Amino acid sequence: MRLRLRGAIAVAAALAAACGGEAPPQAGAVAKGDPFLITAGAPLLQRIKVGSPSEAEVHETLRVPGRVEVDGTRVARVGSPVTGRVIELDAREGDGVKRGQILATLTSTELANTQREYLKAHSMKLVADRAASRAKQLLDADVIGGAELFRREAEAIQAEAEVNAARGQLKVLGMSERAIERLADTRKVDSTSHIVSSIDGTVIDRRVSPGQVVQPADTVFIVADLSSVWVVADVPESVAGSVRAGQTIEVEIPALPDRRIRGALAFVSAIVNPETRTVRVRMDVPNPEREYKPAMLASVLIQGAAQRKRAIPSAAVVREENRDYVFVQTGSETFYLRQVTLGEEYDGLRVVVAGLRPDDRIVVDGAFHLNNERRQRALQQGT
Repeated sequence: MRLRLRGAIAVAAALAAACGGEAPPQAGAVAKGDPFLITAGAPLLQRIKVGSPSEAEVHETLRVPGRVEVDGTRVARVGSPVTGRVIELDAREGDGVKRGQILATLTSTELANTQREYLKAHSMKLVADRAASRAKQLLDADVIGGAELFRREAEAIQAEAEVNAARGQLKVLGMSERAIERLADTRKVDSTSHIVSSIDGTVIDRRVSPGQVVQPADTVFIVADLSSVWVVADVPESVAGSVRAGQTIEVEIPALPDRRIRGALAFVSAIVNPETRTVRVRMDVPNPEREYKPAMLASVLIQGAAQRKRAIPSAAVVREENRDYVFVQTGSETFYLRQVTLGEEYDGLRVVVAGLRPDDRIVVDGAFHLNNERRQRALQQGT
């Protein structure tokens, strides 16, 4: 009968330890050689602090997948102002460029034809201006009537309008005012055109090759200023109601381990994506060293509303074999390492999910030292 009773007590103790039960093991109910039990001497007791789980305001953390994107306000899609064939590439992916820098050179019959039309209109204007000036002299000499002067002045005005129209078309095709004046002076047609960057930044995409014909509607280069980037995420519709612009969030980027970016949401979409049932959110991130690269994967941690929950200090947690434990006081000098289930960490606190009662006395500070001593004694007993 005694053997059966002892066996039942041993089985009950083993089940309580395995399940992380609410009741802490008592000093008399634990086997003397139990590696999870430790008796602390006076020097060790001075290095630890005992307390109880307490109610604290914690924030539930929503973790959603995100990604790094180019800042949409700092990107330029550069195209050709004319239809032409690329004859030279002056920039490639990854190159840093300045505003106005040539990215590619092409030759364009459209540009050449427009220059010829401008030169023709310019010549006609010169002829019309001289004719009007001569008519004024003849009118003063009573050689012609006023109607003839009026006709020639109207022709001069029309010629000037055609010159202005041709000049405007050349500007549309990318020629500067100085280049147009040089064309009028030299009267030399140049079919060469340049694709230039409209901003300072980095070439992140090139969509043209030498010999390729491009149209004005084509995007040939994409240039982005990467000194600031976006981290965007799609928040499920079910929790999007608690997300607001200005709310503090944190971002983890797997490609940059051991680093967490903290900031505020700069944008929360006013609409729900009908296909994914999510709401897009965004955080602006300074990137002076260009370490955050577009298309990097990220995890966005969004803090929810504050809730009162039972919590313990993070310093009380002992991590063993990917499991969480705490030391529960079972006597004035004895402590038992009990497995517990914990939630996320927030401001140095871990939420208690299971394994502890409100009146349990646990080691809240110095658990690391106590666990080191426990492991050393377990090794000594094993040898």
